[in-house]
Amino acid sequence: MTGTIAVVMTFSIPIIAILTFHTQRLAKIKHNMIKDEITLEKLKQENFLLETEKMKLELEQMKIEGPKNHTKII
Repeated sequence: MTGTIAVVMTFSIPIIAILTFHTQRLAKIKHNMIKDEITLEKLKQENFLLETEKMKLELEQMKIEGPKNHTKII
């Protein structure tokens, strides 16, 4: 009986260490994935703001050029 307990204890410690290492490695991978997703979302937000600003400038330019074209037609 004590021999069985000793064998179980001897093999359970490395197994627990392997499982702990694996869990930590998975946590690090998830952490890196989340960091990459945050970076991607920041880039998407910056891109959205730049495109919105570009569209505003194009709209203003169209408003400025628009009345000139209408007066020529009339």
